[in-house]
Amino acid sequence: MHNFSYTKTGVIFEYQAEFGGNAWVREDLASKQGVLISGVFHFEPKDLLKPAPKTNAKIGEFIYRFRFGAKEGEYTRIPGRVLGIDNDVLIGSNLELKRSLFAAERKISIFNRLAGLLEHTNPIVVGGDRADAIPLAVFTELLELFPNSYEMDRYADARVSSILSQYVEGMADARGRYEAYLNRKLAKASSPSINLDFLKRFEIEKYILIKNVVRDALENKTDLSEDQWQQLMISFLLLLFPKYIKVLQKVAVNDYYSSEGRKIRRYIDIALVDANGNLDIIEVKKPFEEKILRKSQYRGNNIPTSELSGSIMQAEKYLFHLSKWGVAGEKNLPRGIAHNFLQECESGFPIQRRS
Repeated sequence: MHNFSYTKTGVIFEYQAEFGGNAWVREDLASKQGVLISGVFHFEPKDLLKPAPKTNAKIGEFIYRFRFGAKEGEYTRIPGRVLGIDNDVLIGSNLELKRSLFAAERKISIFNRLAGLLEHTNPIVVGGDRADAIPLAVFTELLELFPNSYEMDRYADARVSSILSQYVEGMADARGRYEAYLNRKLAKASSPSINLDFLKRFEIEKYILIKNVVRDALENKTDLSEDQWQQLMISFLLLLFPKYIKVLQKVAVNDYYSSEGRKIRRYIDIALVDANGNLDIIEVKKPFEEKILRKSQYRGNNIPTSELSGSIMQAEKYLFHLSKWGVAGEKNLPRGIAHNFLQECESGFPIQRRS
């Protein structure tokens, strides 16, 4: 019987042999000044809270209680000596202590194997909020991936088969069975489930939130300026369109055609750079009634207002100027486009212009 009981100051390890009696523990503590339990836990006489009976008549029912660990904030500190290693072990309070945390099958010490891979004697921290802690989920996966008896047997068979198969005919494909087992085990352990319903619900709520914000602005904030509308749009553009990686405001572009022999500086309200290097532009206009279609019809058709037609023409002109500007223009565009973006991509491909 192995059990861990908690006190106000720490943890007690309780042990009672199920077969063969308990006398051997008492004898090892007396003769060797130490006892190894389950091939993992090392205790000395000073760790024993209550001496064992000196007569064999009462030893069978005796439960050995050893000091195992002391409370230290949100952790239980287990001396490395108890686990036969040089590193103390800190176990977070959110992890229940049990034998399987310390001993794998065939009495393999988990922390002994872990400590053997370390080049320092700093504490091994599991769980909790410390920056150097092994996350609880990672440690749990480690326990699941630790070799069991079946895996160790298959590994031994595979080693024997690989050595003798060239000399002995008719041997089973032990290596194939071993690798097939490992593939099944690793696939099961490394396939975390994703709560897609949770993600879908929040994706829908994202669009509802944006819709409500815009509707509220249209109905109750008619006094917003064009710059304020521009700032409102910028706050959610990347949420609506994840393909864009950067939003730029007031992008300067040179106009060499409106006035002969003179360069005019134009400014694009919003420019969007996507992951493929395309540059899309948005022209922002303050919302008023009749901004999209005229109330009057032309030969039974609804036609765009001059405000909408002018905005489209203005955007087309910006694209025209950008295209004519070429590579020289890209070098003069704001750092957010030409310098930062092309540096991040590390490809130097030209930015494509489109409406």
